[in-house]
Amino acid sequence: MRATILYVIIGVVVGTVVGVGGFTFFYAKGASYMTDNAEACANCHVMSQHYDAWMKSSHRAVAVCNDCHTPAGFVAKYYTKALNGFLHSYAFTTGNFPDVLRITARNEKISDDSCRKCHEDVVVAMDGMAPAGEKPSCLRCHGPVGHPLR
Repeated sequence: MRATILYVIIGVVVGTVVGVGGFTFFYAKGASYMTDNAEACANCHVMSQHYDAWMKSSHRAVAVCNDCHTPAGFVAKYYTKALNGFLHSYAFTTGNFPDVLRITARNEKISDDSCRKCHEDVVVAMDGMAPAGEKPSCLRCHGPVGHPLR
């Protein structure tokens, strides 16, 4: 008898999690985030301004959101997309996020590494002028380049 009740409880909990998760994934257009389509990033109205600015930037011709905001490699890319997707969903569902969104240290490093990958010839010269063992941050001076807010 106890085992039956336990199985029912487990079934209800798992069913609820899968059902609510599935509905949320469908409602939030979750499958679109598995692509490289930059429009998916604007599914959330908070990112519309960034998307519109990227559309006007020079980077539009050579890079989409994933090129700058996810690391190289299949596993690393989709791990980052899943982690960020979960954290964004949690923040927007609970309302626990600041009015002005800030990039996390992890995502800032990913973006900075992306700058360095595409602009390696320039970065090598800059790194040579930095103190030993230090790498200047591309985003410190060029943060708004990818999607200027003007």
